[in-house]
Formats: sequence, structure tokens, C-alpha cells
Amino acid sequence: MTTASIRLDETLVQKAAIMGKALNRTTPKQIEHWAKIGEIMEDNPDLPYAFVRQAIIAKAEKEAGKLEEYTFG
Repeated sequence: MTTASIRLDETLVQKAAIMGKALNRTTPKQIEHWAKIGEIMEDNPDLPYAFVRQAIIAKAEKEAGKLEEYTFG
């Protein structure tokens, strides 16, 4: 992955630092998380935030190999 330096509003960076610390993320990772959610929400404006959040969690679980087969009935 490549990185790029960008200028961000100091207030945004401070909020990201606080939230990142609370959620065990670095400040850049918190900003990436917010950007990911924003992108998904803009691409899918009819989806509620809770659904988007669960979809992100489900994807992470799949990538970690933590899914279980579901049997109907």
C-alpha cells in the first residue's frame, strides 16, 4: 500500500485521535475508517448506518476465517 501526505483540518485530526484511542486505532486508521464509512454511505444512500456497520464487521469476520456455515431448518 502506498501512502500520501495530505493536509487535514486540525479539529478533524484531534477528533480522530480521541476516537481512535477509544477504539484502539491509530489516528490515520480512524480517519481511514471514517472515509470508508462515508464512501459506502454515499454509494448506498438508502442503507442505514447500522446495516453498513454490520456489513463491515461481517467482511472482517470473513477475512479472519470466523464464519460458520448456516443450516436452514
